[in-house]
Amino acid sequence: MPNIPPPFSAPYAPDDSEIAAKLLPASHLVPAQEARIDRTATRLIEAIRKRDDRLGGVEDMLREFALSTKEGLALMVLAEALLRVPDARTADQFIEDKLGEGDFIHHETKSTAFLVNASAWALGLSARVIQPGETPDGTIGRLVKRLGAPAVRTATRQAMRLMGNHFVLGETIGQALERARPRSGQKPRYSFDMLGEGARTAADAKRYFDAYASAIDTIGKASGNHPLPDRPGISVKLSALHPRFEAISRGRVMAELVPLLLDLARRAKAHDLNFTVDAEEADRLELSLDVIAATLADPSLSGWDGFGLAIQAYQKRASAVIDYVDELARAHDRKLMVRLVKGAYWDTEIKRAQERGLDGYPVFTRKAMTDLNFVACATKLLALRPRIFPQFATHNALTVATVLELATDGGGFEFQRLHGMGEALYEQLAKDHPDIAYRTYAPVGSHRDLLAYLVRRLLENGANSSFVAQAADYRVPVTALLQRPADAIGRAQQAPHAKIPLPADLFAPERRNSRGVEFGERAALDRLLTEVKAAAAELKPVADATPDQANAGVTAARAGFTAWSRTPAGTRAAALEQAAHLLESRGARFIALLQAEGGKTLDDALSELREAADFCRYYAAQGRKLFGNDAAMPGPTGESNVLSLRGRGVFVAISPWNFPLAIFLGQVSAALMAGNSVVAKPAEQTPRIAREAVALLHEAGIPRSALHLVTGDGRVGGVLTAHPDVAGVVFTGSTEVARQINRTLAAKDGPIVPLIAETGGINAMIADATALPEQVADDVVTSAFRSAGQRCSALRLLFAQEDVADRMIEMIAGAARELKIGDPADVATHVGPVIDDEAKQRLDAHIARMKREARLHFAGAAPDGCFVAPHIFELKEAGQLTEEVFGPILHVVRYRAENLARVLESIARTGYGLTLGIHSRIDDTIEAIVDRVQVGNIYVNRNMIGAVVGVQPFGGSGLSGTGPKAGGPHYLARFATEQTVTINTAAAGGNAALLAGEE
Repeated sequence: MPNIPPPFSAPYAPDDSEIAAKLLPASHLVPAQEARIDRTATRLIEAIRKRDDRLGGVEDMLREFALSTKEGLALMVLAEALLRVPDARTADQFIEDKLGEGDFIHHETKSTAFLVNASAWALGLSARVIQPGETPDGTIGRLVKRLGAPAVRTATRQAMRLMGNHFVLGETIGQALERARPRSGQKPRYSFDMLGEGARTAADAKRYFDAYASAIDTIGKASGNHPLPDRPGISVKLSALHPRFEAISRGRVMAELVPLLLDLARRAKAHDLNFTVDAEEADRLELSLDVIAATLADPSLSGWDGFGLAIQAYQKRASAVIDYVDELARAHDRKLMVRLVKGAYWDTEIKRAQERGLDGYPVFTRKAMTDLNFVACATKLLALRPRIFPQFATHNALTVATVLELATDGGGFEFQRLHGMGEALYEQLAKDHPDIAYRTYAPVGSHRDLLAYLVRRLLENGANSSFVAQAADYRVPVTALLQRPADAIGRAQQAPHAKIPLPADLFAPERRNSRGVEFGERAALDRLLTEVKAAAAELKPVADATPDQANAGVTAARAGFTAWSRTPAGTRAAALEQAAHLLESRGARFIALLQAEGGKTLDDALSELREAADFCRYYAAQGRKLFGNDAAMPGPTGESNVLSLRGRGVFVAISPWNFPLAIFLGQVSAALMAGNSVVAKPAEQTPRIAREAVALLHEAGIPRSALHLVTGDGRVGGVLTAHPDVAGVVFTGSTEVARQINRTLAAKDGPIVPLIAETGGINAMIADATALPEQVADDVVTSAFRSAGQRCSALRLLFAQEDVADRMIEMIAGAARELKIGDPADVATHVGPVIDDEAKQRLDAHIARMKREARLHFAGAAPDGCFVAPHIFELKEAGQLTEEVFGPILHVVRYRAENLARVLESIARTGYGLTLGIHSRIDDTIEAIVDRVQVGNIYVNRNMIGAVVGVQPFGGSGLSGTGPKAGGPHYLARFATEQTVTINTAAAGGNAALLAGEE
């Protein structure tokens, strides 16, 4: 039996400086080597700049339409979406919107390349047609005026196809192989990449598998008799082969995906092809390596040297991955191929780490560190020859020259370039070093599938720091391109990007970001699961308060108000910050409670814990500003005018069961920070979470006299709100109960007290034909079905443009089918239970009615117990949905592009205004919708749940609430009264300050 290494493990996001301290000393070579590198790199750069490609490539496009210009950005968005728009009306709107953003009419083409000239001409021609009120002049102008919009559409689409044709080797593998055939004596090496997004549905995964299998067979038959590595290859994407390729679904992925990958690998072995598993995002690295290790272990692959994988140098774990791959190769006595790339999803990785509140970033924040790490990884790979066959994917002349110097000989490795890029560099390399092999990584697929790929390549290579962009810019001196990464970094302490804060410091200096856990890091997830399991405890009954006890709570809070309101704002804020610290240090206990009492999945429970901590820190920071110092007001000389905020008195906080920790603590911490004493009444379904939260606040420094817990059902809430000593009510729940509270407060003879209410909504999303279907499917499934649809912000009603509705609905239903419904304590669960039997009965009744009145597109299967499976119904018109349905039920309405105004009218008629989603690439459409609707939170091209405290203040209007928004800068003031103190400082005989002033 081979000595199989344990699963891959390495620190997920180590400190950049520590890595730099190890890499920098080893980075400098002897002067003679550095001089040879300079000469080689200079020759390659000069070849790039001298090249006059009649057709043109990425470098020419970047030179012509820099991404720092409006034209470049407009072109990028146009390329990404236009070819998937089926209807003429939307296409015309889209073209007008994007071409109107840049000055394509007056764009003077600098390039001689046909690709650039043709694209610029078509775009300029189209832009000229759509200019309102322009007088046509000249032959072209008259021709365009006569041709009109259809010609504009055709010209612009053709410009996109023209670009696409240059970057895709063929729309089918057959076309790609024909185009890849050698036209001279030298046989080029190719690795074919079947384009497409990751699978969302089982049907997607089956289609991608079939495409890979067919391509392997077709490539193999045409591959000739050359031995490896001088044979063609294919790249496969694991996320294309499984619809839930994610860490929490590991068990399912290993059972279902490993056999598929093994099947494809055996097919590739039969033709002795290079078979490369592409790199995925950082949170999928461990899972990817688990799948690869399990596949490699199969004895049927022995004797084949073509299996390989891609490793990203921008990932801090790249070196550790190389070590692990070498261990696998040794254990199975195999030779493996390793493609070393720099990495293509840097911006996404940075954003994800910030959103997830990680301790650091899994990728380097400076490009120079990625370049430095690439060379370090290349050095390691070269030393592992021949067991490892390195494949260096780069368009950077300095990197190529450095690898050549490090290799010392021309054997046992190859370079790789993307089709449509780097031609000049590698042509020159082939002339100077005919013994050095290079492989072209060639996308294959329809122009429609190309779009996301093309935009990613343009973004990746069009950034100001990109070598490709700089090499194309004659204003950048060659000496600048020869600067070594180590020299750009300088000292190890300068390895992190100075302008990219760590995730924890995202909101510094005002407050800390809440701390999260990366589920893609096995050690972190296992540690969390162990802690949660250990913290679980039996849920003991909590008795409801009697009316007398409820009244006594208000009386006690009234007695505690004065002392608390006079406590300095800094002291109050410090107590809330300590509460946030305690929450995070005891996170496992609260997660266990949220799962046991609230039915939360692990992901939802962690998110809620973080939101609760964010509320405490945010209101502490806001309170220091608002209550810490009085505001001096402007006025005439000899007078002092000061405005201050102070607490109102006793606030009753009534919170819901769907966010029993975050909303509960958000309400209570805001009221306390404003100087009020608080009587907190949690939902009757979740009193234990509230009890522990109150105990934690007391421990953090909130006096028991200032914060009182009263548990019970709605009747207890009615007693509290009717008490004459209540100075304000903050409520989150149903619109019906908010109305009852409002009437109760209005009926009292005492002072008029504020009601801060956040209720629900019939939340809609509008998706037009320019939207990316995969993105819509992801965001709809998350928005409608996460948390079993039990969020105030959850999506209830999807308006899909009829031209693309069938495809969208099919993909959404297919993605919903892949969700796991069940025990929230199981890490693999996506949809947990609804809150209680009463909620289940209401939802079941609605489903039964919809089955009679609407078209059923999807009905999931729910296990026994308090579960409701996701359902998708298509309505004839939006008016069929008359109330908020608080569960995992999505309603869909088709609309015609010309009837968008009617869609907005139907949204307005509901009377709600909480959340709205928009999926469109047309800025004019987005702006028109935003301008028209009265909705509190609008989310564009993303999901519409999970508002972040201090980032997306949350709350609606109309039937959805009173405002101000929770987690926003105007919230605390609503809990306070204002006091102005005016002092006549000249009353004691004159204005001494004015009299003492100098001229």
